[in-house]
Amino acid sequence: MISYFNSTIFRKTLAGLSGFFLVLFLLGHLLGNLQLFIPGEDGQKQFNEYALFMTTNPAVKILSVLTYSSIILHTILTLFLVFQSSNARDVKYLQSSGNANSTWGSKNMAVLGTLILIFIVIHMKSFWYEMHFGQMPYQILKDGTKIKDLHQITTEAFKNGWYSLFYIVCMLSLGFHLFHGVQSGFQTIGLKTRKYSLLLNYFGLTIAILIPLIFASIPTYIYLTG
Repeated sequence: MISYFNSTIFRKTLAGLSGFFLVLFLLGHLLGNLQLFIPGEDGQKQFNEYALFMTTNPAVKILSVLTYSSIILHTILTLFLVFQSSNARDVKYLQSSGNANSTWGSKNMAVLGTLILIFIVIHMKSFWYEMHFGQMPYQILKDGTKIKDLHQITTEAFKNGWYSLFYIVCMLSLGFHLFHGVQSGFQTIGLKTRKYSLLLNYFGLTIAILIPLIFASIPTYIYLTG
């Protein structure tokens, strides 16, 4: 039992399960961010009320702790597994055709993961930190209520072409990371059998395309219409 908890398969299982949890987080985060497509003051109010709920609701706070923990755990395990795999190969193997069956995403998981981690840090600083500790502007509602205007902070950031370009490039990296990660996760936990392999491949491809594409469409829309 102890040897199992120290094994590579256990680490891969934890990495896969934490990754699947983060995919669910991405889906929820994406649904909330879709409110940025709503034009005018109503869209601004709806997004700001959503942001207020996400930063004050006790249940969401617990989910946030789980999300942060999953990001840290997933990052540590993935980097460990990538470097362990890299060190296990000799130079001849790396130069052989045995590596030809690997996808570009699988060969560059460490690079893609590092870029995504850098993105998370910058994204958290730009929005999460500002929402909690920064000097935020306020939106004054019709009834006189003041709420923090994260909508303004977000749209101003995405009106910056360089920031939006960086965001889109990171979403492209996320797509490659998701495609390889989802396939690897299914295989590790034993779901990718011959019977379901093709279905899970299409499912993973769909996730890897749609989530980053819709995320990337948000800064694109704001930049082009701002």
